[in-house]
This record gives sequence, C-alpha cells and structure tokens, in this order.
Amino acid sequence: MLKFLQVLDLGMNQLSGHIPPEIGSSTSLVKINLQSNELTGGIPPELGTLRYLQELWLDRNKLQGTIPAAGSPDFSSEAYRKYGTITNFTSFCHLKVANFSHNLFVGSIPKCLEYLPSTSFQGNCLQNKDSKQRPATQCSGAPPAKSHNRANTTRLPAGDVSKHQGPSKPAWLLALEIATATMVGFILLVAILTALQKCNSKSSIIIPWRKSASGKDHMTVCIESELLKDVVQYSRQDLEIACEDFSNIIGSSPDSVVYKGTMKGGPEIAVISLCIKEEHWTGYLELYFQREVADLARLNHGNTGKLLGYCRESTPFTRMLVFEYASNGTLYEHLHHGEGCQFSWSRRMKIAIGIARGLEYLHTALEPPFTISELNSSAVYLTEDFSPKLVDFECWKTILSRSERNSGAIGSQGAICILPNSLESRHLDIQGNVYAFGVLLLEIISGRPPYCKEKGCLVEWAKDYLELPEVMSYVVDPELKHFRYEDLKVICEVVNLCIHPDSSKRLSMKEVCNMLESKIDLSISVDFKTSSLAWAELALSS
Repeated sequence: MLKFLQVLDLGMNQLSGHIPPEIGSSTSLVKINLQSNELTGGIPPELGTLRYLQELWLDRNKLQGTIPAAGSPDFSSEAYRKYGTITNFTSFCHLKVANFSHNLFVGSIPKCLEYLPSTSFQGNCLQNKDSKQRPATQCSGAPPAKSHNRANTTRLPAGDVSKHQGPSKPAWLLALEIATATMVGFILLVAILTALQKCNSKSSIIIPWRKSASGKDHMTVCIESELLKDVVQYSRQDLEIACEDFSNIIGSSPDSVVYKGTMKGGPEIAVISLCIKEEHWTGYLELYFQREVADLARLNHGNTGKLLGYCRESTPFTRMLVFEYASNGTLYEHLHHGEGCQFSWSRRMKIAIGIARGLEYLHTALEPPFTISELNSSAVYLTEDFSPKLVDFECWKTILSRSERNSGAIGSQGAICILPNSLESRHLDIQGNVYAFGVLLLEIISGRPPYCKEKGCLVEWAKDYLELPEVMSYVVDPELKHFRYEDLKVICEVVNLCIHPDSSKRLSMKEVCNMLESKIDLSISVDFKTSSLAWAELALSS
C-alpha cells in the first residue's frame, strides 16, 4: 500500500514463491529489482499498470510463462479478465532498462522490447536464435508457450497428409543407421564401464567438482574412500545438541566460527564450523577438507590439540572439526584480557616449554612434519592445570588456498581420479613456526601483544634490550614482581636465535627444546623462595 514508493530493491536474497501482484498497487514505482532470488510462477499482469516504471530487474530466478507486452494475447486477456479494460495497462514496452535473463521464460521476445540488449533475454527457453538460450533438456520442465493460432492445429484431410510427408528412406539405409547407432552406443558403454572400473580399483568415491544452476554441468573427482576410515564422524544433530543449538560461540574469523559444547556423557568439545555456502564448495575443497581431517587426526601429543572427529553433511550444508576442549581458554586471553599478571614466572616458563615440546613433536616426530598455520598466543589453549595445547584453528585458510591454486589448472568438464599422495601437501613453514615461537616467548615474558597501535611492534621494541644484560630485565612484564634472572638470559638468547633475520641461522625446535629444558629450572622449591604467587598457584591447583 506504499503509494509513493519509487524504488523497491529486494534483489540478491533467498525469496521464493510467486511475485505478489499487490506490487502493482505501488503506483509511483520507478524501479523494481527482484534479481538473484528463487522466485517462481509468471510475471503478474498487475505490474503492467505501473506507468512510471523505468527499470525492471527479474534476472536469475525461476520465473516461467511468457514475457508480457502490449498486444500479447496472454497479457491482454488476463488484464481484461481482472479489470474489464486494458486502457490503463502500459505493459513493459516503455521500460528504459530491463533484464529477464536466466529464468525459464518461453515464447518469443516481444517486438516492442527488441531494443533491449540480447543479454537481457539469454539463459531462458525463448524461441530466439540470436541470444544464448538454455538447451532443450533444461527446458523440458518449463511450461510451453500457449498457442493461439488454431489454424495450425486443424487436421489435414487424409489425402493431404501424404503430400506433406517427405520421401521414405530405403530399407538398406535405415538398417545401416540402426547398426551404426548400435555400435556407437556399445563403444560408449564400454568406455564408461572402463572408467568406472578404473576409479573403483583405487577405492575411490566420486564427488562433484562444481555445481551449476542446472546441476548437470559438473566435473567429477575421484578420491580415496579409505582416507577417513579411522576418524569418528559426528552427526550435525549431535553437535547441535552438544553446543546448545550452536549458541555458545567462543571464537570466530572470516573463515570459521568456534563453538563450545559438551557431548552427552562425554568430554567438553570445541567445534570449528567452516563459513562457506554450498554453491561455493568445490570438489577440490572437499578433497583438501578430508586431507586436513586425516592430517589433524594423526596428532597425538600432550601439548597438541586432540581431534575427536568431524562432521560432513549435505542438508544443511555442514563441514565441521571437533576438538577436545581446553577449559582455561587461550593464552592470549590470560595475557591481555584476563589476569595474566597473576601468572608466576614458573608458570610462564612451564607454558613456554610445553609449547616448545609440542612444536618439536610436530616438526620432528611426524612424517611428513606438521606446522601450525598461524602460531600465536590465540593458537595456544590452556587445560585445567594450565598445560598448553597447540590447536590449528586457522587450518581452513590452508584448505581454501590449496584448493584455489589447484582448481585454476583444471577444466570444467570430464572426470579425474586423484589419490592422496598426488594432492598438494599441507604448507610446511617450519622456519616460520620457529620465528613465531620467538615472538611468542617475548609475549609470554613481557605481557605485551605482538603489535599494538600505541607501542608498535613487540620485536622491534625488544631488540634494544635482548642483548644487553644491564637492561634485559626491562623486557619482563612490570606486573611480575619476581623472576629468575638466569632464566631470563636463556629466554633472551633463545628469542634472538629464533627471530634471526637469516632463516638458515635459526635454531630447530629440537635445539630450542634442549636449551630450555636443560637451562631453566622448573622445580617448585626455586620459585617458592621468592614468589608468594607460586604458593597461591599451588593452593589453587591442589
């Protein structure tokens, strides 16, 4: 009932159903945009009453029927039936801009709309050779255009039928055509069966490469069905119940959302859900998702996050990873948003050495090695007793980047078989992890974030103090009243070696671990002599 509404823009939503004829009541409309929805049915004749309408965008829907125009029998009869007159109907012949493309319209392009570019009508089922229309197979479900020419349906007299029929083919030619068609069909059948047998021999499953609007144009990719046979697969329903209808959000990024939950009769869990629409999910994304699940499932160390399983469903589209939850949150939260100053020196050293042990395991004990995509204090989760756990919650980025690099080299049709050992491996940035660990050590002892607007880059600030014993203590968190100077010298030495500009001169995590474990005293008695905070930590943990 908005009589003075001039622009109605509902494009690019997920609206379904028919176009409401009541839109015709908004007589001041100048522009209507309903593009990129899921609208069905025909164009209501009421839109033809909008005498001020200049722009009409109906492309990329599922609209059917004919495109009404002045003089169109469908349009005129419908208008007359409803209103008794068509004098107020201007149809769409006066439009300056219109787009009817990528629907299921049939019939022909109205003559009064032929001034519009051909792209305004492409992707339909129109009887027009100039614009790109859908193939006949995709138009089989579209209602045919109504025929109003009764003369064409008049039956011919029996005597005239033979006059309109072409000459019949010789029997030998018909037999030759049948034999040729049979042979071609047999060859195609053999080729299809051979391809399927080849894929099945590799224990593969077939997944769509990419989806088109019709759902028919796609490429298939064969992958190993045994890849995830030893990994637990959870149902979305179970995870939804555990995470309280996915309302308990504990973290997010542009690529994913992290939920906390509790399995019935089981452990607390952290669920990472990928943020991507199904239409953007490709065969290569599926390949690398499953490869990433298999990679994470092989991690088994006290200082790495434990993957409990995954969720993979189509309705609704779901790709999730399920980790064991670390109840004390992230190291970043404790250092910068919580009570980081309440961490004693001893606890900070234990956390640092725990992280080093986890990285040493990832870099040296696994084959192939494993690296954390973005190693920082937000990737370190703390258990109930403040033991650190390395969790790669940014693994989605590696999945997306690897898929993009590979998908560009593949065509859009056909089928290929890919085995796990032929996939691009997970990006290994071991030296990058070593450098990040040096920054993380600075963050742990200083209580400062790696970068802040007021104080700038942590590494640049700390360089002035790391190599000078007389000012080295300035790096320590000022809220921390007690620390061991001998430990600080070891930490500063390790930091310098980890952040060396020449990556070839940086330590390996095995060497870092040996230095920290051999030179830092983690015995309780040492800390108790100087720090009352250590006594408080012991009381809380007991």
